[in-house]
Amino acid sequence: MNPTTPIAATPGGSRKSKAAAVLRVTSGNFLEQFDFFLFGFYATSISKIFFPASSEFASLMLTFAVFGAGFLMRPLGAIFLGAYIDKVGRRTGLIVTLGIMASGTILIACVPGYATIGLLAPLLVLIGRLLQGFSAGAELGGVSVYLAEMATPGNKGFYTSWQSGSQQIAIVVAAALGYALNQWMTTQQVAAWGWRIPFFIGCAIVPFLFLLRRSLQETAAFEARRHHPQSTEAFALLARNWRIVIAGMLLTAMTTTTFYLITVYTPTFGKAVLKLSTSDSLMVTLLVALSNFVWLPIGGAISDRIGRKPILMMIAILAICTSYPALSWLASAPSFGRMLIVLLWFSFFFGMYNGAMVAALTEVMPVEVRVAGFSLAFSLATALFGGFTPAVSTYLIEVTHDKAAPGYWLSFAALCGLCATLGLYRRGAGRNASAASSA
Repeated sequence: MNPTTPIAATPGGSRKSKAAAVLRVTSGNFLEQFDFFLFGFYATSISKIFFPASSEFASLMLTFAVFGAGFLMRPLGAIFLGAYIDKVGRRTGLIVTLGIMASGTILIACVPGYATIGLLAPLLVLIGRLLQGFSAGAELGGVSVYLAEMATPGNKGFYTSWQSGSQQIAIVVAAALGYALNQWMTTQQVAAWGWRIPFFIGCAIVPFLFLLRRSLQETAAFEARRHHPQSTEAFALLARNWRIVIAGMLLTAMTTTTFYLITVYTPTFGKAVLKLSTSDSLMVTLLVALSNFVWLPIGGAISDRIGRKPILMMIAILAICTSYPALSWLASAPSFGRMLIVLLWFSFFFGMYNGAMVAALTEVMPVEVRVAGFSLAFSLATALFGGFTPAVSTYLIEVTHDKAAPGYWLSFAALCGLCATLGLYRRGAGRNASAASSA
């Protein structure tokens, strides 16, 4: 089949062809999360090699600040690359985002340390993170909208859940690689150079991911629209719909905060704060990613049956009420078992909420700027909430001397999600979304 042939959202498409399309479009998400997780997990090693400072806390904060800086680029990527994807099509745009993302990945993997090239080392790492962030700003939106537009009627939540599902596979692979390295190499070897091995593996799979993306077909929904807005027109549409974008950002705040807390920050939290072993932290992360992978399609499928609003409200309320008590229970007697129980509970939050939220966000955005609007809302949430979760958590623990302090941050993000859900569905966006999802 010609890659440019539109893929229609009809029941007639074979399950095999639909599954293949899901694999192709989510492949870039795999690379994005694979590298982001590695940066978070090896933050301690990266901080010593690229950001030497007078104290471990200062060095780690510099590392997490650079990690978060990549997320500040996401809104720019969402606006410019998102508008580009809305103009030229999902297939072409997603190939471009993958190319930019791969460039940042290769740069981070190959940069020598501070001891070798001085200040140029942290500067190049920062540039690599900024490239990754700029690309990721439109990657998630492009993938989510593609899945929504190819979904069969009544199954949009289930289809869009695989956007994040692919990221969980990336975390499982990255955590498994990290666990293997810790078994085969000494702690000193991993800290000195072994941490680069997973990054090189990420670079090695880039050509394969390009082949998958090149075989994508354009969606029938995009091809059916006669008018595709130019960039200036897209920017104007986004400006006119700023209230929906801000509400979408708040709606997304909980899912981005929860995700980066239970995946990227978990290894550092387990090792540096709870003083658990590296192997224990990695194993918890791996099991959490598997749990996410299970709950995501369940959340999406249930939201297809009972609606997005009940799922979003129920999970947000649970998170507000239980986040701090759960982490406080863990901090009172840290152990592998307690850490696993708490993070699996948070995994339930993430999977169910995100399964409904991604579909809801594609439904409330104006169709002409669906990718740009989704990407901007998601990127703002990631920049202001999720991306800085490791830094905020580290800071809260340092200032309050309370190891459970990240629970306050998660509860606040959940409150934002609850308010956004009430606001969007009260305005009628939810009723429009329900109609769109059944169309």
